[in-house]
Amino acid sequence: MRRILILDDEPSVLSALRRTLRAAFPPDDVVIEAFDEPEAAVLRGGEQDFDVVISDYRMPGLNGADVLQLMKGLQPEAVRIVVSATKEILEVADAVNRAEVFRYLAKPWQQEELVATVREAFARRDRLAPPRPAPDAADGHDDALRRLERDEPGITRVDWDEDGNIRLF
Repeated sequence: MRRILILDDEPSVLSALRRTLRAAFPPDDVVIEAFDEPEAAVLRGGEQDFDVVISDYRMPGLNGADVLQLMKGLQPEAVRIVVSATKEILEVADAVNRAEVFRYLAKPWQQEELVATVREAFARRDRLAPPRPAPDAADGHDDALRRLERDEPGITRVDWDEDGNIRLF
């Protein structure tokens, strides 16, 4: 399953991005997570891998270049796209270079161009990084046991006596 993170501080733009992507990519194939706060998007990027990250450029607090640069550090294999209505080409060029942005889309974007760009981004990610294995129940169980053992050393080991009873100390 593919994952897309979208970030824009304007709710109407965020809705339009989500609506366009939903129409092009079925929910069974692509999960779309939308954020209106840069910090929340970056925190989520530390928790979940994404194939594509799409960010507005101009936002209060962290701008799109900062967010995409942080995402590059967290997930170098994620393909980064910036969307913006800004006319300040030098700023956007700097963002493209610092965060190694795959594409820049001007607002208002054309729906076909956005969808084609995301399809190209998926193809680029496939070329640059091996596909992530599908999670299975055993992996989640093993991860949970490792976290538990890390937090409480020895808790996952059981001491049995000769009759099959658990020894408690």
